Amino acid sequence: MPFVRIDILQGRSSEQLHAISDGVHRAMVEAIGVPALDRFQVLEEHAPGRLISDPEYLGVRRSADAVFIQITLNTGRTLDQKRALYAAIARNLTASPGVRTEDILVNLVEVVKENWSFGNGVAQYAS
Repeated sequence: MPFVRIDILQGRSSEQLHAISDGVHRAMVEAIGVPALDRFQVLEEHAPGRLISDPEYLGVRRSADAVFIQITLNTGRTLDQKRALYAAIARNLTASPGVRTEDILVNLVEVVKENWSFGNGVAQYAS
């Protein structure tokens, strides 16, 4: 059960926001086996100056239109799966809505399964 936060600058159209949301979700389904209906996302738009990223950290030339994606998910994915996920997100968001690959920052936060409740005050994944 990934929980996805996507932070972007204000000014993108509803269609662009939808494409970003869909592109991230499709990448998780394809690359790390997330069920298609397992979709929980928060998209947050920020005023100019409220998203800060170094424009050249690690030799990647970012623009002011950087997209920050944080995915909280269960532990257990391999390094190859994570690399496939990063590549799929970049591929999808570049294809639509045209986000530059340099402007896509992805952060994974891994947690144990009992750290989730899907409602009703129950830890559905806890054994």
